[in-house]
Order: sequence, then C-alpha cells, then structure tokens
Amino acid sequence: MSRFTRFAGSVIEAVLTPHAVDRYLELVDPMVTWTDIRGRVTAVSRRTDRTVTFTVTPTRQFEGFQAGQFIQVSVVIDGVRQTRCFSPAGSQHAGGELEFTVTADADGHVSKHLRENLAVGDVLGLTPAAGTFTLPGTPGNRPARIRLISGGSGVTPVLSIVRTLVDEQYDGAIDLLHFCRDAADNPYREELERLARFRNISVTYVYTRAGGRHLGPEHLEDLGDIGFACGPAPLLETAKQLYSDAGVELRVEEFTPPVAAAPSGEATGTLRFTEAGTEVDNDGRSILDQAESSGLFPESGCRMGICFSCTAVRKSGCTTNILTGETDDEPDQHIQLCISAPAGDVEIAL
Repeated sequence: MSRFTRFAGSVIEAVLTPHAVDRYLELVDPMVTWTDIRGRVTAVSRRTDRTVTFTVTPTRQFEGFQAGQFIQVSVVIDGVRQTRCFSPAGSQHAGGELEFTVTADADGHVSKHLRENLAVGDVLGLTPAAGTFTLPGTPGNRPARIRLISGGSGVTPVLSIVRTLVDEQYDGAIDLLHFCRDAADNPYREELERLARFRNISVTYVYTRAGGRHLGPEHLEDLGDIGFACGPAPLLETAKQLYSDAGVELRVEEFTPPVAAAPSGEATGTLRFTEAGTEVDNDGRSILDQAESSGLFPESGCRMGICFSCTAVRKSGCTTNILTGETDDEPDQHIQLCISAPAGDVEIAL
C-alpha cells in the first residue's frame, strides 16, 4: 500500500468517524475492505470426527506469514464477533490461499461452531501473522537436523514447517514425532505418510489410546540441532525439561489457556459486571470464564493474553495476572479478561 493510499485512507477515516470505512464497505461486500483483512472460505473438509480443514483466500492487505506463526481468525456467532488464534498449515512459500485445521474441543465455543457450521463462501476476519515459533536462518542456511514434536492439533504449525522446508529443497534431516489418540484422529495422516517417503524425513506416531506413553527420553534419542514442540501443556513441559537438560535450543508454541487459581488458594469476594447489572460469587477462574458462565458473551480471542480482544475496564477492586502472579488495584484501568482473576470484590465495565 503506497504512502498516498495510506494518507487518503486516514483522511476518509476521519471524515467518517465514528464509523470506520470498513464498517460501511462491509455492508456492500464483506471482502471489500480498506484496512481490515478478511478471508473468503474456498474449501471445507471434515477429515476426522473432531476436525474441520478449510482454505481461505485473504484480501490484498494480507502480507504472508512465516512457517509456524499464528493468525487471529474471527467469526460472528450469535451476533458476537469471536476471535481465536490458529496456525496456517501450509508452506510459507505457497502464496495465495491459507489452510487451517481446527479441532473442536468439548468446551470450544468457536472451534465447535467452525466444525459444525463453516461453509464455502463464508467470510472470516484475519489479522497479520505473528509469533516466534519459526525457523532460524534463511532458505539454504537452516540447521542441519531439525526435530519436530507435536500433539493433537499442534500438528498444524509443525506441518507448515515441514512443507516449507520441502519447498526450499532442504536436504538436512527432519524428524517428526506426533502424538494423537489413534490413526483416525490424525487429519494429516495420508500426507505425513507421503512425506515420510522423502529420504531425509522420518515420521513417528505415538497413539495414546493404544497405550502409547506420553513424551519421554525413550522417544528422543536425537534432539537435533534445534527442536520445535507444539501441543498440550504436559507434552510441552516434558519437552522443555529434556531439551534444557541437554542444552539444546527448543522453540515452543502453546495453545492451552492458562488455568486460574485463586491468589491465596481460596477465592473470595464478588465479581460485578456493571453494564449487565450482574453479580456473581468469585470462584477463582479468569474474569472471562466467569463472565461467560454468567450468561455474558464478551468479545474474546486467544484466551491466552496474546490478542487483546477481551479487554475491559476494571472499575474497582484488585485483580491478579494469571500468567505473572502480579496484582493491580488501580481503578478505571483496561485489563485482559482472559488472564485476569479477581482478588476479592471486583467491578468490571461489562
């Protein structure tokens, strides 16, 4: 986008305040935008009982991604825009369409909606790619041996890395270790079997329903020159320990929201949502979780403190940051609901 185009856009935005240009354009065609990134769904398949795989064509504002990064994908459900972080599964060199595979969790509001309702022609909101779960170096200058560890839906950023290396004609060693329930629960089983025919790619499965053990030293005789791990928290914690003990670099992508615990071990006080006029007993969980349990549906995204979609004003009271343990009681402050838990009586402008 040229400097003149950006300038013209800012002028138009100012003229149309308080409504952004894209709010008017979307009334005509949701894919015609000035600044927002959108994507139209071009294909949908449901390869397993729990997953949906889909491709989207993004608008011109999307500038690509690096293998392993994530994109915030938003969809309107019951009139509320919900956002979640998903990693593209395709090669960073492919261009054009983006491919995602989403696993529907039992409590996943957005993932279940996509699994059950997504259709060709739907338009989704997108953001620029972000994240540091990426390959070091440049094509032709990558580490000589790369170890990849994935669990469940953590296979998508890992597959993106493999596909990217294949496109780069990488001739080093790629060792992929994937944990899943069983063969039928792996949406990329056929492709991974084809990739395993490359002389420099090895793929090993551990099927947990068949009695396969969770990650341990016996699975990793060779840690590679660098490791990548994406999956459930227990898998990642074990991988971190194994790589730390060996002094080998490990890059980790976490997709499990933090679990809140009451700061003192026992939740106290009440949580009041001032705009809704609702008050509940604090149960120690994040404010976002407690709001949803109270029948409220605030806009939310990653649920991990990454995307800042679920911010709201704390009118009064003290909250604890679930990630850091830090507390803050300054009134009229914007806080992230997904990583904030009440410490006593709290009022939120929601």
